[in-house]
This record gives sequence, structure tokens and C-alpha cells, in this order.
Amino acid sequence: MSENVQLPALGESVTEGTVTRWLKSVGDTVEVDEPLLEVSTDKVDTEVPSPVAGVVEQILAEEDETVEVGAVLAVIGDGSGSGSSDGGSQEAPAEESAESAPAEESPAESAPAAEESPAESAPAAEESAPAETEESSQPASGGGEGTEVTLPALGESVTEGTVTRWLKAVGDSIEVDEPLLEVSTDKVDTEVPSPVAGTVQEIKVEEDETVEVGAVLAIVGSGAAPAAEKSEKKPEPEPEKKAEPKAEPEKKPEPKPEPEKKPEPAAEKPAEKPAPEKKPEPKAEPAAEKPAGGRGSYLTPLVRKLAAEKGVDVDTVQGTGVGGRIRKEDILAAAEKASAPAASAPASSEPKKPTVPEVSPLRGTTEKMSRLRKVVAERMHEALHTQAQLTTAVEVDVTKVAKLRQRAKADFKAREGANLTFLPFYTQAAVEALKAFPKVNASIDTDKGEITYHGSENVGIAVDTERGLVVPVIKNAGDLNLAGIARQIGDLAARTRDNKIGPDDLSGATFTITNTGSGGALWDTPIVPVGQVAILGTGTITKKPVVITTADGEETIAIRQMAMLFLSYDHRLVDGADAARFLTAVKNRIEEGAFESEVGL
Repeated sequence: MSENVQLPALGESVTEGTVTRWLKSVGDTVEVDEPLLEVSTDKVDTEVPSPVAGVVEQILAEEDETVEVGAVLAVIGDGSGSGSSDGGSQEAPAEESAESAPAEESPAESAPAAEESPAESAPAAEESAPAETEESSQPASGGGEGTEVTLPALGESVTEGTVTRWLKAVGDSIEVDEPLLEVSTDKVDTEVPSPVAGTVQEIKVEEDETVEVGAVLAIVGSGAAPAAEKSEKKPEPEPEKKAEPKAEPEKKPEPKPEPEKKPEPAAEKPAEKPAPEKKPEPKAEPAAEKPAGGRGSYLTPLVRKLAAEKGVDVDTVQGTGVGGRIRKEDILAAAEKASAPAASAPASSEPKKPTVPEVSPLRGTTEKMSRLRKVVAERMHEALHTQAQLTTAVEVDVTKVAKLRQRAKADFKAREGANLTFLPFYTQAAVEALKAFPKVNASIDTDKGEITYHGSENVGIAVDTERGLVVPVIKNAGDLNLAGIARQIGDLAARTRDNKIGPDDLSGATFTITNTGSGGALWDTPIVPVGQVAILGTGTITKKPVVITTADGEETIAIRQMAMLFLSYDHRLVDGADAARFLTAVKNRIEEGAFESEVGL
């Protein structure tokens, strides 16, 4: 009995997907949940597993074909339904190539004989024989019959990609599906595998070059690369010419120093004996260069700019991203490590140099707008032109939360496996306020003239990534305690920065929080996302003198840790009084600081 494999739902707003690569062919055996093919949508690239075990009988969607959710992609059965025509068509080329192989080899085999006979007859024939062998060997190498490797479709809305690193060089052998190069788009960083086994004949696109989907990246053939053949044949006449000067030293054996100077090539060979002592050094160097990513790996403009601002040499940084790529966190860690000894150094009598940021390498340059940046720009423009937006702010005393966090963060990390930052406290306070003020957790349908007050609090958390701003969503945040919120924030942020976030994690937000203060900003006027009516921003925490009331009712001045909370909202639904009441509720919850039970104290 056969089973249809359908394109599954890949997100709330995803209606179709593009088949980027089949991992199995007709006639192949597949197990339950074994990856069958790769599919790309406008939000994520993912694998589709087989729902049953069996044999692939039919493939109904070709690579690069876009199909709707629910469409049948393949048929899995016991093997009795697989078409013999497919198998025959696949075997025929193999037989033809097997029959044609001897025909191609015959000139190559006759070439040595042709070389031997002219060698005995005349030197002129020797020159013509190599020329003939070179011409006959080229077809045998398969250089002209190579397979083109093109840039595959990496998502419905992805039209181009940047070659970040070649994993193979010209002349290297490669297997089917073995990674050939790394490509970066505005949504994903991925490897491009070789569609065939063979030798890399030609590389047509350089690293850091951006090309469109479908562009030819390389040529993979069945024989040695043409460049390798020429390099092997050119040295042949050179040793013959060098043999003449060798005869001269034999005629002039009088000075003994001369033979000592002329065996200099032999002197170079003994120099290879100490090479084992030098080998450990090159081994240590690649280990530092590969993870650093500064010389050979692709660096995003954000990382380049940040490294320049922090004065960090990227060649000395060990990357923790995919393939050793340097991430924003690596630059920040390197900058903090570099500043530590400087801070501990004794103060000198010399005047301090002014802190002047270094000039960015982007200054005076022009670059293409990434796909993600284009999407963000379009949505922000749409949000501002379809809503009546304004911002209200309050100042909050976070001293109690800061002290509580300081006492509990170590045990909390060990127990929950998540960092206890200020953001979980803000998020829990906001979620509790959303339940009391549903106008802030609503959406407007102007076409229907309806307002929907959502029954759950799905909170989007804005995450700053190397590719741009991405907003994963904590679903049903109103059902989570502070520890659950902290775990969700840590998990979503990590997967977002590593580009491992799924489409379901990026949709369905009813309210958004952006931690602008993490970059040092006191306050901001964030833009409300389309489909929502409010977004909460949190400013940086600063110590300042504040008038407080003691337990005795007396007023005094004390140093407190203060922060700004600001709410941008759609005035078509949320009034200024609604925004003020919501912010006051969040402020009171934070200043009260009654989170002991939530953090395990």
C-alpha cells in the first residue's frame, strides 16, 4: 500500500513552499521520520521527513518547483509501484558512459606509443607528440563535459546570495552531496552541496561576490582540472633544459666549492629535515585563523562596524558561529577581555587620551540593501502610514529588582539553565498588565470595522542579529511564570542569532517588547508592528539621586537605579489614559519588587 507525502503547514502565514533539494531518489529506501527532501519558504528552510518507511515510488514535485501547503510531493510504498522507466532511464546513461569510456581512453592509450616512436626518430616529432597528447587528454579529462553547479532557490522571496567561503578548490575531488561552498542570504546561511561526484574543474564566482539564484557557481567534471593538467605537463621540458647546465659542472670540476653551491637544491632538501620543527607552528596558525574568521571567513557589515568601534582585531578573535564565523557576541567578549587589563593597570601620570571611536570601514562605501532590511523597511513604512502612533513614557525605580536579581541570579542559572536578566521581570509585569488592560493587547480590522481583544498574550521579543531585527514570539506568555519566561527568552534569542528559528516562532505576536536600553539608550519611540496596537520599550538603567519617602514618612535623597519605560501605541484604539494606566501598572509591579517566590528566594 502506498502513502502520499504532502507539504506540511510550515507556519501560520505560510501558504506555499519551494522544493530546494531531494535527499532521496525514486527506488531509494527511506525510514520513518528520515529526511526526504528540503523545502524553503519565505521565512525558513527546513527538511520534510517521510511519514512512513518504504521505497520512494514517485516524485511529483521537481526541485525549484513551488507548491502549496497540502500538495502531494512524493509517493512512498513497498517498491512495487516504482516506475521501471525511471530506473531504465537512469541506467542507460551509465551504460552509454561505460561504452564510450573505452573510446575516449583509446587516444590516451595510443598517446604513449606515439611519444615513444618520435622520441627515437627526431626531436621535431617529440614536440608534436606532446601537443597531440595534450589535445587528446583534454576530452578524456571530462573538462568540457562537466556539470554546472548553480545557486539553488533558498526561499520564496530570496533572489540572490553571497558566496562567503569555498570549501573546495580547483582540482579537488568531491562526492555527491558533499558541501562545495557556503552561501549567505538575508535570511539564512547555508552550504551548497555538489550535485555530482568528480573533480572541481572551474570556480566561476569569487568569495564575497553576490549572484542571483540560478547563476553558475562552479563546474564539476569527471576528470582532473584543466589547470592541473597544464601545470603537470609544463615542467616536463624544463628539466630537459636544466640537464644541460648540469653537464657544465662535470666539465669544470676544478673548484670544489662550485659543486657545493650547485647542490643548493640538495641543500634545500636537507632543509626539509628541520621542517618537522616548523610544522607545529603552521599547525597552530591555521587553528587560530579558521575560528577567527577574520582573514578567510565572511564578516557581516554589523560585525565589521562593531569591531572597528571597539578597536578589536578580527584576526585575533575566535569565532563561535557556524563554520567558525565571528559573531557580534565574539567581538563584545574580545573587547571586554581587552579592556580588563587596561582597567586593572595602575594609573599613570600621563594624561588620558580622549575616547574617540575608530572610523568605520563602511564610511564612504555603497552596499546593496539586504532582503531582510527591505522587508523591515516596507513593514515599518506600512505601520506608520496605517496607524495613528504616539509614545508615552514613565520613569521606574528598579533598585529592588536589581538587588533581588543580584542575590538570585547564580542559583537561578544553575536551576533553570537561563540567565536572570531584567527583561523577564519587565515581560512578566507587562503580561500581567495586558490581562487587566486588553485594549493594549488587541488588533483592528478596518475593513470589517472590528476590534479583537486577544484571549492570550503572545509577546514578541525584538532580537538584534547580524542580519537585522528579528522578532520571535513567546506563545501564551500569560501562562508562564518568571522562570518560564526567562527560559523562553534565552532559547528564542539564541536560536534567532544562530539562524535556527522556525516560522512558527516568528508569527502570531499580539504585543511586542523591545529592549532598546541594551544598547545604552535612555528611551526611544519604537514603531508599533502591523497587526498590533502597542509595543513596550525598556531603557538603560542608570544610577541617580532620587527623592524617596522612608518608612517613617520622611523624604530623603538616595542613590537609586532608574530606568525609562515607554509605550508606543495606535491612537485609533488606545487613548493616552489607557497607555498611562498600563504603564503605571507595570511601574508599580517593578518598583514593588515582589518576585522572591518567582526566583526561588
